[in-house]
Amino acid sequence: MAMYPDLKGKTAIITGGGKRAGLGFAMAVRLAQEGVNIVLADLGDAQASPAPTQEMQALAAELQGAGVQALPLVCDMLDAAAVQAMVDTAVAHFGRIDILVNNAGVGYLMKPIVEMTVQEWDTVLGVNLRGVFLATQAVARHMIAHGGGGRIVNIASQAAKSGFPNASAYTASKHGLVGLTRVAAIELGKHRINVNAICPNHVTTGLGAWQNAYFAEQAGVSLDDYLAAMRSRIPLGRPGLQSDTANACAYLCSEQSQYMTGEAMNVSGGEEYH
Repeated sequence: MAMYPDLKGKTAIITGGGKRAGLGFAMAVRLAQEGVNIVLADLGDAQASPAPTQEMQALAAELQGAGVQALPLVCDMLDAAAVQAMVDTAVAHFGRIDILVNNAGVGYLMKPIVEMTVQEWDTVLGVNLRGVFLATQAVARHMIAHGGGGRIVNIASQAAKSGFPNASAYTASKHGLVGLTRVAAIELGKHRINVNAICPNHVTTGLGAWQNAYFAEQAGVSLDDYLAAMRSRIPLGRPGLQSDTANACAYLCSEQSQYMTGEAMNVSGGEEYH
């Protein structure tokens, strides 16, 4: 059900949007409900030709079935030329970009600091921070040239505000993402570009399910006990859902949030409050 009529007809790029159970696709569905045309960008199959995977194509078809235009694009967020090509292709197809959702990230390289390799550290920081910088830079340049303002929403994490064992690279990257959000908000405000971050607590996406199993094993407890302990520390009594983050994203993209920029919004059921 549409809540923000000002979003109808706008265009959004959502990075990391090509997985059915992921946060990216949930945000794509939510924005599509508001009539937003969607660019679903994801890594695709690195072993095949640089074409969208069958899953990406199927997800784009679902969005089109909901009455909006959807374009699946393969993009390696570490490649500056590929990021620029993604933006150029989106502009050529839709005419403009109004919204960028920086959702692509790496959250599966979890190790103690003393065991993490430099390559693993660089991979996490590269995708989670460099990739956001590249996309923000390319889209902001377009938005400034177009002159119509825009919205940039960075998907951070509870790990942007609190530390977690075995997640040094991930936590560092998400803390850095909040810093990048604040600087971008200061620099781009004069162009009427609002830049905010969303900090969800744990969401059981496909990646989230792997994280549950990993951290339960690290803690030496059963998966059921680990999940029960998670629920017990969340004031609202449950972990986050994809729709919780998606609803926050739609709000931040709408005119209802026009006086918000540089914020790192907690969507955590009360688990994170600073």
